Amino acid sequence: MMVSVCMAVYNGERFIKEQIDSILPQLQPQDELIISDDGSVDDTLAIITAIKDKRIRVFNSNSHNIVQNFENALNKANGDIIFLSDQDDIWHPSKVEECLNYLHNNILVFSNLDVFSDDLSDTIKFYDSNRPKTGILRNIIKNHYIGATMAFKKKVLDKALPFPKGIYMHDIWLALVAEVMGSTFFIEKPLIYYRRHENNASQTGETSSNPFLKKIGMRIVLTYNLIRRFL
Repeated sequence: MMVSVCMAVYNGERFIKEQIDSILPQLQPQDELIISDDGSVDDTLAIITAIKDKRIRVFNSNSHNIVQNFENALNKANGDIIFLSDQDDIWHPSKVEECLNYLHNNILVFSNLDVFSDDLSDTIKFYDSNRPKTGILRNIIKNHYIGATMAFKKKVLDKALPFPKGIYMHDIWLALVAEVMGSTFFIEKPLIYYRRHENNASQTGETSSNPFLKKIGMRIVLTYNLIRRFL
């Protein structure tokens, strides 16, 4: 079994080495870390190149869009199991092993996360309740899936690609496709340290600033494309 970790990057020089250093020890020799770079103008690529690990494969995107940047990485994945990764987090040492265990009986899994700003000794668990996180309607209304914590079987990718135009984030699209295809599972234990800083690409844990009508429109687009993909 082969694992592909798909990471989208852009100007990630501040934190990317720490993230890669937390991932590589968990991978086997046959696995791969696919990095899609969206035209970084800092030292991101130089830092990646200096690591000199044959499992790292770097591709250019230049899409200027996080969804398309992830799609570029996912299109290059060869693994039986796909993990998503942001450029600025840190994985718990057991993340890959624990996700693989849960994937025996599920098509997609995602986990809780430890949120921090500067100090790993000062973290806050993102989800602090046992309320259900899975379910198609529940997640169309409010997305509970966080891409940086997700791992799934390749057959999800086979159905989810290409991404429809107009979807607002890659994680909710992948999650809903998996929901239709099979069983998904939320791991209560945090398996990543999520770094909160001024340049986060997504609004994880923050209130959306989108107007109400735009929120409705985004969900209509998502639902329409989900129905269309499975008809």
